[in-house]
Amino acid sequence: MAEVVNSSFSEAKPTIVVIGYGNPQRGDDAIGQTVISRLKTLKIPAVEAFLVTQLTPELADKLTAADFAIFVDACKLKDVGAVKIKSLDACGSETAGSAVPAFGHSCDPCSLLALAASAYGHCPKAWWVEVPASDFTAGQPLSGLAERGVEQALDAIVELIDSVAQTVPNGYSPTGETRRHSVNSPHQ
Repeated sequence: MAEVVNSSFSEAKPTIVVIGYGNPQRGDDAIGQTVISRLKTLKIPAVEAFLVTQLTPELADKLTAADFAIFVDACKLKDVGAVKIKSLDACGSETAGSAVPAFGHSCDPCSLLALAASAYGHCPKAWWVEVPASDFTAGQPLSGLAERGVEQALDAIVELIDSVAQTVPNGYSPTGETRRHSVNSPHQ
């Protein structure tokens, strides 16, 4: 059985994978992909951003190369006024020693992390950014709620990227700022 390494980072620089997912043809379900499109324009070093329709087992390979991962998705939330960020753990039936993934062509972030740990022996420290959404009607554009959520999510992700960089030794920051101290992320 492979030993699972979690939230370690390379000496030179951490790699942060950000995955936004959802169906761009179903109104607010396009939030994850919209956030990633806008994040890519920022060109933050050491950040690999992927926009996908759904989470699939093939993404486990991308996660194993990462020190940190952030998942972004549209969610119907009770509190529609704020983006929620949850710390994630590898869990589900894809834990070490399982032979067959429990999902077919799509899965949730925790199961994908578990698959990465089981198949490759590593899963990154990860967070799930849940963005408030209300209208998943086919053919509709993002609602006003979703547009506000996209901006909040983008700000929160940049802040999260910057905060995880503060935990890295040698003063590295993926956003290009020089860090002199190691400080724990407020999102841990």
